[in-house]
Amino acid sequence: MKKVFTNLTFWVLTAITTGALLGHFDPPTAVKMQPLGKYFIEIVKVFINPIIFLTISLGISGMGNLKKVGRVGGKALLYFEIVTTLALFIGIIVAWFIQPGSGVNKAAVQGGDISKYTTDAKAFSWLTFLKDNLTIQVLLVSILFGIFLSKYGGREKIIKPLSVASKYVFKALHWVMLFAPIGAFGGMAFTIGKYGIDTLMPLGKLMLTVYITMALFIFVILGAILRYYRINIWKFLRYIKEELLIVLGTSSSEAALPSLMEKLEKMGCSKPVVGLVIPAGYSFNLDGTTIYLSMAVLFLAQVFHVDLTMGQILTVIGILMVTSKGAAGVTGSGFVVLASTLTAVKVIPVEGLALLLGVDRFMSEARAITNFIGNGVATVFLANNEKEFDRVKMDAAFSKEVYEYDPEELNLLQEEIPLAEK
Repeated sequence: MKKVFTNLTFWVLTAITTGALLGHFDPPTAVKMQPLGKYFIEIVKVFINPIIFLTISLGISGMGNLKKVGRVGGKALLYFEIVTTLALFIGIIVAWFIQPGSGVNKAAVQGGDISKYTTDAKAFSWLTFLKDNLTIQVLLVSILFGIFLSKYGGREKIIKPLSVASKYVFKALHWVMLFAPIGAFGGMAFTIGKYGIDTLMPLGKLMLTVYITMALFIFVILGAILRYYRINIWKFLRYIKEELLIVLGTSSSEAALPSLMEKLEKMGCSKPVVGLVIPAGYSFNLDGTTIYLSMAVLFLAQVFHVDLTMGQILTVIGILMVTSKGAAGVTGSGFVVLASTLTAVKVIPVEGLALLLGVDRFMSEARAITNFIGNGVATVFLANNEKEFDRVKMDAAFSKEVYEYDPEELNLLQEEIPLAEK
């Protein structure tokens, strides 16, 4: 019983449930809880860029082979494009067959103001995206600094204090994560209190379709990717369950991003691979967002009785293959991408976005969780592909033994196991 009450998963799950109940029975009070979730995310975001910088710089400086850095980066971008394109097709196919927009009464759906998103869509550019996306900027600087360190003769004088800093940054992060239940409570209470369960009813079919599609993508597609290297998707999800619950409660993958990076290293992925893939994936490997965007376009076409030709569907796919990569790092960017896509297709009313505003918050959890799992799977896959993965650490992590050992003890454990068993 004592173990249950000291378990972070238990408290996060309790907080999500309590927040949902408060949101349902006392919406005015629940809405006031928004700062708890908002500020928790803001505090965690403070750690993201320092962790990216330290992880990548130290990883590349210790890699020795700069060609390998370029190879991992190239493979990561290729992987992202293939998997997100697959996600795009899955969203289109499921929405085409299930027809979630068929029979929706537009008058019964509470709309909202979309002027901000349509204005931003006209001003959207890749230069603006790169300028506003601090994570990408930190990623590039970290790579350059890591390359500099690998070539610098006196790098040990720099690496040692960076290693100490990394240790204390993660230690501070652990303290912050103890407040995750408070953040999850605030996020869930605000969502239910502001938007209410009743807003889901008119678009319930769309909600259900999106959640089912993302579940299929996780367990069939991502599960198959892990199975290629004999890794069980269920064990992986159980290993990161605390992070998944935090993402669920806060509707933000950022809230658990630093913790995911640390867990992937403990699971056996090398520091350089984690440092390169996770930050890049956060901006370019948005499986959940891609699925949602593709389904939303077809949903609106069905609501407005627009029969898209095969050519128009292929146009939608082509546009989203490019624009979906920009749906990260900026609040509301998903709607901006949708608005720009509908504007380009020119057959579906852009005003239809107003129908999605009421339920978007509820679907953001599914998007965030799918994006989060997708980036974790990408890292594990690429680490295995690069032979930068330690199965001994994975087995220890999956059996929860990783927390029983300090780093030195874990290294001794690895040395005792014959190479063939690794």
